Amino acid sequence: MSSPQRKVAIITGSARGIGAAIAERLSRDRFSVVINYAASATEADVLADKIEMAGGRAIVAQADVSQPSDVERMFEMADVAFGGVDVLVNNAGIMQLSPIAEATDAQFDAQIAVNLKGAFNTLREAARRIRQGGRIISLSSSQVDLLHPSYAIYAATKAGVETMTRVLAKELRGRKITVNAIAPGPIATALFPEGNSREAIDHRPSLAPLDRPGQPVDIAAIVAFLAGQDGAWINGEVIRANGGII
Repeated sequence: MSSPQRKVAIITGSARGIGAAIAERLSRDRFSVVINYAASATEADVLADKIEMAGGRAIVAQADVSQPSDVERMFEMADVAFGGVDVLVNNAGIMQLSPIAEATDAQFDAQIAVNLKGAFNTLREAARRIRQGGRIISLSSSQVDLLHPSYAIYAATKAGVETMTRVLAKELRGRKITVNAIAPGPIATALFPEGNSREAIDHRPSLAPLDRPGQPVDIAAIVAFLAGQDGAWINGEVIRANGGII
């Protein structure tokens, strides 16, 4: 008996951190994966080799998600390599923290370009191309509700992602495609410490009743659930994954 055909997942910003954990988990769940990177070519290649050596299928795709032409090219690469796309995991993002009074135009523009416009670009392309019964999963942030000082711009971009998620879920009626978001709390990656004091980094996880920061594999497991058959009835939702902080 032949093995079932692998479904195909694009994971943006997946050369490292949460995205890399998602790519590895979906590969173990028999997805062919597209590992997207903006600048981390070496890390993306290493991850792809690791997945291939474990018996999975992976390609790397350089694309700046803030550029519509790059996003379109990435989807085309998936079409050529694997015959189409079943899952988009919208993970690419940047975090530049500053109180509003001290924030620069450059900080605002950069986060809007990647976190909000980048999400729009990938959601739009997925809405046009993703196959019947597919899954669209975006990464938001629990800062949308926590509202800590210095997170205003970052949280605003993620609030926009949540709104687009809920609207797109309704727009794709009739295609059996689910659209959801995951809003992590503090996760032990290189992104979290950026802009935080050592005291804040040490204290923030203690806010959660589980007394630890989240790990990339924690978020990858939720993505795997939403991307799989068991998540088929979850649609238009934002899952707060923060260990109980809120």
